[in-house]
Amino acid sequence: MEQIKTKSQSFWELVRFAIIALIIVIPIRLFVAEPYIVSGLSMFPTFNNGDYLIVDKLSYEIGSPKRDDVVVFRYPGDTTKFFIKRIIGLPNETVDINGNDVTITNAKHPDGFKLDQPFVKNPANNDTHFVLKSDEYFVMGDNRSASSDSRYWGAVKKNLLQGKPFLRLLPINKIDVLPGSYKQI
Repeated sequence: MEQIKTKSQSFWELVRFAIIALIIVIPIRLFVAEPYIVSGLSMFPTFNNGDYLIVDKLSYEIGSPKRDDVVVFRYPGDTTKFFIKRIIGLPNETVDINGNDVTITNAKHPDGFKLDQPFVKNPANNDTHFVLKSDEYFVMGDNRSASSDSRYWGAVKKNLLQGKPFLRLLPINKIDVLPGSYKQI
């Protein structure tokens, strides 16, 4: 014999389903992954205005950011705003920019080394010398001539880093896993 559910039973099943869904979704959204929409062209051509990204928030809780990682972070000048840039300098390093050349000096390379940056399509002619503290990162946009970044407002502290893009979902013709990834050879 078929059992017929009352409106009251259906309502409580719906409430139970909603509570279970919230118990699963809220922790994932708070601690594991979060959606962001790119605003502006500072990372062009790697990311375009309107790209829809899912950002992995867990990576930097269990590991450290690496050079050339693309990172979403809270802007140091107004922590209600989020920026997306590429990590150029790591903690305790010195970053020297002469024209379009970026040289990094650290304990392993006391004489410095020049960065290979094939992702930069629109260089900017700057001169900057910056010494990073033990919890600071130097970030720059790939579209250097149109990027507000560490050259202008300083380093980003580790506690402001939100995570790195894990998925690009929009535009559909650019769906990608680990968008913006690049490894130095």
